[in-house]
Amino acid sequence: MLRNIPALLSPELLYALRAMGHGDDIVIADANFPAHRNGRQVIRLDGVSATDVLAAVLQLMPLDTFVSEPALTMQVVGDGAAVPEVVGEFQRIVNEVADHPARLGSLERFAFYQQAREAFVIVQTGEQRLYGNIILKKGVIKP
Repeated sequence: MLRNIPALLSPELLYALRAMGHGDDIVIADANFPAHRNGRQVIRLDGVSATDVLAAVLQLMPLDTFVSEPALTMQVVGDGAAVPEVVGEFQRIVNEVADHPARLGSLERFAFYQQAREAFVIVQTGEQRLYGNIILKKGVIKP
């Protein structure tokens, strides 16, 4: 056990977060996301919500300040302007926990899948709410 590290972050996820460099992406995905088809590295956190994982990750990882949208969600198919409850909760968590709060951007479903394929890691959660997917771009920790 370690102090000040959220217990839901597994050793594999802690390793991935530490190994990521500036500009690398991490996907936090819901239970329906095709993670193994779209990811080079998949870490499973079954039984844990995407919102809990987001809050834990943002306690350790800075968001990128060199891009306008360091956090991206998946748009609702057929209604790109809709904001699912889980996405509203993602925004609240980013506002409250991130060292550099940012407005969430969004991508069409297949564009989201394409960006996920390039991610450093996909974390597949047990999130049951539809559209509970978010991509985070890692920032720089300044001296």
